[in-house]
Amino acid sequence: MPTTNYWNQNAPAWTALTRAGYDVYRDQLNTPNFLAILPDIAGLRGLDIGCGEGHNTRLLAGRGAQMAAIDVAEIFIQNAQQTEREQPLGIEYRVADAAALPFADAGFDFATSFMCMMDVPDVATAFSEAYRVLRPGGFFQFSITHPCFDTPHRRNLRDTDGRTYAIEVGDYFKNLKGELEEWIFGAAPPAEKARWPKFVIPRYTFTLSQWLNMLLDTGFMLDHFQEPRPSDATVAQFPSLQDAQVVSYFLHIRCRKN
Repeated sequence: MPTTNYWNQNAPAWTALTRAGYDVYRDQLNTPNFLAILPDIAGLRGLDIGCGEGHNTRLLAGRGAQMAAIDVAEIFIQNAQQTEREQPLGIEYRVADAAALPFADAGFDFATSFMCMMDVPDVATAFSEAYRVLRPGGFFQFSITHPCFDTPHRRNLRDTDGRTYAIEVGDYFKNLKGELEEWIFGAAPPAEKARWPKFVIPRYTFTLSQWLNMLLDTGFMLDHFQEPRPSDATVAQFPSLQDAQVVSYFLHIRCRKN
């Protein structure tokens, strides 16, 4: 099945569960830290690649950027466009592939991608496309699952109190090429988990050096890195995030076009 079909299949449950607040790792850890290192984008033209139902795109527009956004899943884009009609922010949403962006060269001041690039079958071409549509000096900031800890084999090791003390990883050098993984947001209550099917997601994995070399081979200049960690106060409020204090689940990268 093409990747697009999986994401259209995932989109109804994903939209409902994220809008209900069950993506705790996104809302309480990943996105806040991503935005904390984002340069000032007020008055700039930006592109959000892999926008899903548009949650993070709307946050970028709220910072004063003129946003366009794409996703490969038509259902996600329909949901985003419906919200745009109800709460207009001037965002242009299109159905498109990250590896074939429907925009002219050098048309954007910046591009973002929240937790999408590790799900793209041809990420090297997607990087080239992001580079192409940026003006010289423009930046591309994206987040992915951390390649050192989101490995083909991974197991959460917990003590007798249920607290994570280590993450067991393996097969780091094995590049997955579309193997399917099924899961659903752990914060969702049992009734919601029973209501919706699990997400089915093709996995593509690379080593850290492969990720960085793809960016360098594209022509990007590496600019800034971040491995977000939840504070003790955040974990006290959202205990399920405790494991993200043991290893970094996410990697944020910002690079620039020369």
